Amino acid sequence: MPVYSINVNGKSRQVDVDADTPLLWVLRDTLDLVGTKFGCGIAQCGACTVHLNGNAVRSCSLPVSTIGDNEITTIEGLSENGDHPVQSAWREHDVPQCGYCQAGQMMNAAAFLSRNSNPSDEDIENAMHGNICRCATYNKIKAAVKTAATNM
Repeated sequence: MPVYSINVNGKSRQVDVDADTPLLWVLRDTLDLVGTKFGCGIAQCGACTVHLNGNAVRSCSLPVSTIGDNEITTIEGLSENGDHPVQSAWREHDVPQCGYCQAGQMMNAAAFLSRNSNPSDEDIENAMHGNICRCATYNKIKAAVKTAATNM
């Protein structure tokens, strides 16, 4: 198996995995970063969302061999103490119910807000619509994104 050097949460990590191994499984099984969740496996639900150079991507469909020198950020790397404005807003609005999708939701929101600091309701709905929440906390998610936008 090839060894890949990937940059995760600001650290260079060596992983000895098959070229077609999805980044999700490298993060969870090889690097023990289990905040990123498996949802659908076909990049449709958003539970596995991480940042690749600051952009939200679905890690379940991204082979490790395509990462190269790009910077990967997981929910564990969003902030050292869980105090990123998005994470704080999630707590303030008591967003999670089961919590399963929330890391992906927060990672998508953080990437979105880094590009749009003053989003409208429609902007938020469009940006977040690809992340599915089985508990249907969408109103709380939208409120938390609005709060995070004002605190970023």
